[in-house]
Formats: sequence, C-alpha cells, structure tokens
Amino acid sequence: MSIQSRLDKLGITLPEAAAPVASYVPVAVSRNVAYISGQLPFIDGELVVGRLGENVSLSEGIDAARACGLMILAQLQNARVSLDRVERVVKLGAFVNSTPDFTDQPKVANGASELMFDIFGEAGRHARAAVGVPALPLGVAVEIDAVIALTD
Repeated sequence: MSIQSRLDKLGITLPEAAAPVASYVPVAVSRNVAYISGQLPFIDGELVVGRLGENVSLSEGIDAARACGLMILAQLQNARVSLDRVERVVKLGAFVNSTPDFTDQPKVANGASELMFDIFGEAGRHARAAVGVPALPLGVAVEIDAVIALTD
C-alpha cells in the first residue's frame, strides 16, 4: 500500500509546507538521509502558541506535536522526496515550550510519534528526545525536527 493510500485511509491531508522563518532550508538530503528542520504546529492554518503548564493544555500540546509531524511530511513532499521512499523514521527531536514545573514533554511528543507509527508502521518507530524549553520561535507551543532514512 502506498503512503498516500495509507494517508487517505487514515483521513489525513497534509498541510501546505510552511516557508522557513529564517536563513535555512526546511529539508537537506545527504546520501539516503533526510534532515528536516524544526517544524512548527499549524492547525487550521493558525500557529499553536503558548506554554504547556500555563495556557496550553496537555491535549492541545499533543495536537500541536501531531501538527508538527504532519508538517515534517509536508516538507518532505515539498522537497520532492516521495513518502514511499521513507525506509525508517530514525529520530524525532521534540521541543516543548513549557513552565519549569511541567514534566509531561514525552506525552506531548507522542502526538508526533504516534502519527509516524500510524503512517509508516514499524518503519515509523524511532529514537526520540523530548525536552522542555523556556521559549520557542514565534511563541509556539511545540517544535519538532526529524532524521529520516530513505531508500534509493
């Protein structure tokens, strides 16, 4: 089954790839590895802003992380990398804008992790970091980057 067929079956439509907010490229491919720059959470075309533990709930944070995961895939497609070439999602790095006492960063990151499992099956299982940070670009709640192995 193609990845597009799986997306259709899951009722997932990828967003339009967002333009970079600074001086970098969204995707860099070296040999058979795609490095995807940190992606921000757009839901219904709007950025999810705020801090976990302050004015963003855990469920909103999980949804924001999922939105980052969708943007990672949208950036791959925008870079003309077929999602059918994904051999394995190697690693996700999740940055959660959170208060010092918020400790559920791993639960927030699950929003993106579970998306990758749903879409790619076993190839979506990955290593991961989930860290709390005091601020993120544009005041977003979550930012996630990725390393993805590709087939030839």
